[in-house]
Amino acid sequence: MKIAFPTRDDQGLESPVYGHFGSADFFIIAETGSDTVETVANKDRGHHPGQCQPLSALGRLDVDAVAVGGIGGGALFKLQAAGIKIYRAVEGTVRENLALIEAGRLPEFTADQTCAGHDAKVECVH
Repeated sequence: MKIAFPTRDDQGLESPVYGHFGSADFFIIAETGSDTVETVANKDRGHHPGQCQPLSALGRLDVDAVAVGGIGGGALFKLQAAGIKIYRAVEGTVRENLALIEAGRLPEFTADQTCAGHDAKVECVH
């Protein structure tokens, strides 16, 4: 299974998973059962809030899943409609979250866990 992990920098499997899908600088694409990774720049990073085009952001790469700390409802529904699973990543590296997915211990995102917006006091309203 190919899984995309949003990150702020490119450190391969040691990259910390970023807490927001749409504003990540990169996606580390990792395959379960392998140490092979690919780094892709987020091609939709400059979108307006609520206008995320997640398949464009991933460079139209064929992935089976995304693991991220936070995601907006629009991006979640668009990815799900494309048949892509979205896992709720925990704080840590791509390697750590990949191991949790392989062990069946990382839950999938639900609509009630998505980011509802941003305000001046709180970066993300989940």
